[in-house]
Amino acid sequence: MDLPDKNCSYKDVAYWDERYLREREYDWLGNFSKLQHLLEKVMKKEDSILVLGCGNSSLSGDMYSAGYHSITNIDYSSVCISTMCARYSRCPGMTWRQMDVRQLSFPDASFDVILEKATLDAIMVEEKTPWEVSPETACFMHQALTEISRCLRPGGRFVSITFAQPFFRKRLYARREYNWSIEQHSYGEGFEYFLFVMTKGEALSSEDAALEKKLVEEPEPPPANASSAQNEDKEDFLANIDL
Repeated sequence: MDLPDKNCSYKDVAYWDERYLREREYDWLGNFSKLQHLLEKVMKKEDSILVLGCGNSSLSGDMYSAGYHSITNIDYSSVCISTMCARYSRCPGMTWRQMDVRQLSFPDASFDVILEKATLDAIMVEEKTPWEVSPETACFMHQALTEISRCLRPGGRFVSITFAQPFFRKRLYARREYNWSIEQHSYGEGFEYFLFVMTKGEALSSEDAALEKKLVEEPEPPPANASSAQNEDKEDFLANIDL
C-alpha cells in the first residue's frame, strides 16, 4: 500500500486513480470474513445492495460468492470502476458506476441495504479532532447521509463500518431528519472496529434522540487537552485520522 505525502490526498481523486493503476486490492478494516457474522444478521441474499466507495476491496466479490447477487458498486474514481467492472464481468447482477456519494443518481427507495466501509472515514480525513467537525466536512457528511436515507427503502438498512468510536460517530448519525434508528456492533481482535446499522423508518431511541437534542441546544466543547496531532507521512490511513 502506497501512502500519500499528506492526508488531504485521500480526498483527491487523482491520488486514487494513480493508486488503482498500481494496486490490485486493499481492504480497509478487514475483509468480508471478519464481518460476515454481523452482515448476515442485517442482509438477506435477495436484498438489493449498494456499496459506497467500493474501491478495489474484495468485499463485493466475497459477498457475491456468499450468495448476494444484486450488488451495485459506486466509486468516484473512473479507474477503479473500469478495473473492477472488468474483474467481475462474469458476475451477473454485479454492476459498477462512477458516482459521488453526495449525488446518488438513483430513484428514491432504490435499495434494501446501503453499505460503506471506511468511505465516510475518508471524507473526514482532514479533521484534527473528533470534538469539532469543520463546517465543510459537516456539510459533506450531511449531503451524503441525506442521499443515503433517500435511496433506502422503508425498512432498509444503512450499514456503516468504521474505526470511529461510537461516542463520536453517533453524533453525526443521530438526526431525526434521516428517519432511521441506530444500532451498533463491534468486531476485531487487538483493534476494535465498529459496525452501525441504521434502519429506515424506525425512530431514534430515547438515548439517541436526547443526544441529538443536546448537540442542537448545547454543542459540547472539546476538552482542554484534546489532541489534534497527526502523523501525516509515515502511518497507515487509519492512524492518520483522529476520529
